Amino acid sequence: MPKNLIPTVLCGGAGSRLWPISREGHPKPFIRLPDNQSLLQKSFLRGLAIGGVEEIITVTNRELFFQTEDELAELNLRDIQMNYILEPFGRNTAAAIVAAALAATKDHGEDAILLVLAADHLVSDKEAFRQAVIKAIELAENGRLVTFGIKPTHPETGYGYIEANGSDVVRFVEKPEAQVAQEYMDSGRFYWNSGMFCFRADVILRELEICSPDIVSAVKACMAESKTLRGDRQTQLNLDPETFRLVPDISIDYAVMEKSSVVSVVPCDIGWSDIGSWAALGAIGEQDENGNRVEAQAMLHDVKNCYIKSDARFVGAIGLDNLVIVDTPDALLVADKAHSQDVKKIYTQLKKEGNELYKWHRTVYRPWGSYTVLEDSDRFKMKRLEVKPGGRLSLQMHHHRSEHWIVVSGMAKVVNGDREMLINTNESTYIPAGHKHRLENPGVIDLVLIEVQSGEYLGEDDIVRFQDVYGRVE
Repeated sequence: MPKNLIPTVLCGGAGSRLWPISREGHPKPFIRLPDNQSLLQKSFLRGLAIGGVEEIITVTNRELFFQTEDELAELNLRDIQMNYILEPFGRNTAAAIVAAALAATKDHGEDAILLVLAADHLVSDKEAFRQAVIKAIELAENGRLVTFGIKPTHPETGYGYIEANGSDVVRFVEKPEAQVAQEYMDSGRFYWNSGMFCFRADVILRELEICSPDIVSAVKACMAESKTLRGDRQTQLNLDPETFRLVPDISIDYAVMEKSSVVSVVPCDIGWSDIGSWAALGAIGEQDENGNRVEAQAMLHDVKNCYIKSDARFVGAIGLDNLVIVDTPDALLVADKAHSQDVKKIYTQLKKEGNELYKWHRTVYRPWGSYTVLEDSDRFKMKRLEVKPGGRLSLQMHHHRSEHWIVVSGMAKVVNGDREMLINTNESTYIPAGHKHRLENPGVIDLVLIEVQSGEYLGEDDIVRFQDVYGRVE
């Protein structure tokens, strides 16, 4: 493989069709499969398995950076240069790819080759994927914009299609009706649009300058105002929010792939799935003799073709067929597999109503660790906080609530008003409303404590930060 090949992982999107596991604050790429690897981890390993890779670019939301970093730390990728492009909010795939192409050009020159991978797809045949990438690189080095077309196995209505004549793309087609999808499959000329790409940095930027010049100019202006942090085998490009807001919100397909005259496709059969619904996820892995896939403590009677997932509660199911049952601590989904694409409608309605079930789980991840809401009432809230070794919450203050911290495990270093103290296991401290305070884990094991909040308002937005080591304060 050429040394200038740079896998570029796009880690965005809400994965709304996989609610209630996937939420805006914990989206689809972080979903764990039965082998305990997340889709994001699998995407990175897929890029590395090509061979000869020395650097990976990841484009993700600023709020997801620390969770992404934790996921990749599990893979122990010490010899790989990790470059992050951090978006303040989503602006679709065109903006993400332009930013990656500009960054790659700056560091490696115009002939850098980007292999663009989605962080939430699954590819089961790694060798077939590697061979497809080799073909794509050959085309990309000859000035082509390359997409990967998946040979259809059934008339899928949830995917876009690519019509091809050999390796040349004839046209892109939106998600079709069932009858049309069957016609596409029967013709042998159509492939599923995988959303994976390969191209030289200079070629994608040149074609975008021709087809959608406003995107390139807007991203260039944003990057000129953005700051880059450099560390040991890692960079973080933090895109400036004010100028990034001016970047057009458009997909790479609409911006250039459907308009350019130099687009090629590599047809491939690589065991690909975009895991776009619970029905698709339920088809992965071993099933019992009745076609059920169960990830739960469960007892089934006369149950067929069902997918059942529950991390905590026991599930009893009787007389069911073709259902999806997904149980989380704060939400339960029951759906007919035939309507699993419509789960997005529940997500959308929750968001419209301002119900935070679309955004957060009971457990919320933060740069310093995580917290889990144990009980929530009008006048009090109880949380379990877990702070990583060296983790440090911001120096902050609340107007409307007081807090009581009880250390369950480890040792806490606490700033409480004018005092700084160490609190051991089974000890506690009380923080009145209006007091500046900070929590830190100075030890080498996780710090676990129970936080009891009380007051007239307990919203997460009642927080004033004065100092923060994670860049959340200007």
